[in-house]
Amino acid sequence: MSLSIPQKAGLFSRRRFFRWTSSLAATLGAAPLLHSAEAVAAPVAHTSGEDYYEKLGVDKIINAAGTYTALTAACMPPNVVSAVQRAALHPVRLHDLQQKAGEYLAQRLKCEGAIVTSGASGAITLATAACMQNANNNSPVDLPQNADGLKKQVIVQRAHRYGYDHAIFLTGARVSEVVTMDDYKRACEKGDAVMTNFFNAAEEEGGIAGTAQIGREEWLRVAHEHNIPCHIDAAADMPPISNLWKYTGMGFDLVSFSGGKGIRGPQNAGLLLGKKHLTDLAHQNNNPGEGVGRGMKVAKEQIVGMVAAIDWVLSHTEESMQGDYQKRADLIASMVKNVPSVKTEMVVPKIANHVPHLLIRFDPSVTGVTTKQVVERLRSEKPSIELNPNTGHKPNQGIPSDANTLVVGVWMLQPGEDAIVGRRIRAALTQKA
Repeated sequence: MSLSIPQKAGLFSRRRFFRWTSSLAATLGAAPLLHSAEAVAAPVAHTSGEDYYEKLGVDKIINAAGTYTALTAACMPPNVVSAVQRAALHPVRLHDLQQKAGEYLAQRLKCEGAIVTSGASGAITLATAACMQNANNNSPVDLPQNADGLKKQVIVQRAHRYGYDHAIFLTGARVSEVVTMDDYKRACEKGDAVMTNFFNAAEEEGGIAGTAQIGREEWLRVAHEHNIPCHIDAAADMPPISNLWKYTGMGFDLVSFSGGKGIRGPQNAGLLLGKKHLTDLAHQNNNPGEGVGRGMKVAKEQIVGMVAAIDWVLSHTEESMQGDYQKRADLIASMVKNVPSVKTEMVVPKIANHVPHLLIRFDPSVTGVTTKQVVERLRSEKPSIELNPNTGHKPNQGIPSDANTLVVGVWMLQPGEDAIVGRRIRAALTQKA
């Protein structure tokens, strides 16, 4: 059984990943698992308690793809796990915890206000609700059912449209598409816009309808001339660590990050950072209130975990955070370099997923095996290995792949798994058991 990763104008981002993963889930569930003598070498520190993955019959995988939601994103560092476990043991007042966590995070991340959200998608919804309330002076309970008659337009470049527009629509807001600078100015002058939305990674990978014409600085300048708050979706855009304050420093009024990707917090947590008057409104629309964020609950464990994850990130330098990633990629490259026709290359995307990725290029007429066959073999054996979804496809996400290229994302590999991935890829390319 094979999988085809959908492509639309060369775009395959975290926003398009869900279409591919529906097929992935079906395939992983149906494909026979071949037994192997290999075992995952000490992937995590020993923990007490029953292994419920084993109890439920859910197979653990080696994640050589990246921080994709469908592959349960990142694994939390030990100090974050400890913070989550400790938080689970004591009740607190949720509102107080959210407030104090926001104040602490704002101070650490050099911005006016912060809120822990239910992932980047929850952050986008709360950002939109806050901007609607800012523009209309409405009550949080008005959205979305009483949005008629309110200002509710969110201005977006056509090249920045994506599946997570639904996070905006949940509030009752609607999108106004623009392409050129003249389009943008006219949309701002209409007076019905509550927010602009800028998809940060689209600057690197190109959008569904081509490359965006308006860059960040000009986008900010025009919106602010019309007193329209600007939100930027930077969900997958850490590292580098400095991105956590770069965009608020540029002047973006609100910035969304995923907590479960490079920040290495709980998968169902995220951050909304920005101007305090707007993050205060986001708090009003969030749980435990009755606004549009009521169903986007972030538990005490996730709030504490998110704070602990930021502390963990800020305890690192860029070099210490990325050093091991390069070593993993180098090890895998060394294990396949002598396979006939194989050439390896290291790339680091400029914006989203800004970490080393290993490209393994080969000639199927020499190896006698295709990219599709390698991917299927890696998935079918035990433990199953999942490569980056750009494998075997044309360039996107800043990764110059092609039909005969394996893309190995090394940053989610656990200790010892780089050697397993290298051995298994070599075996697949040489058709050995």
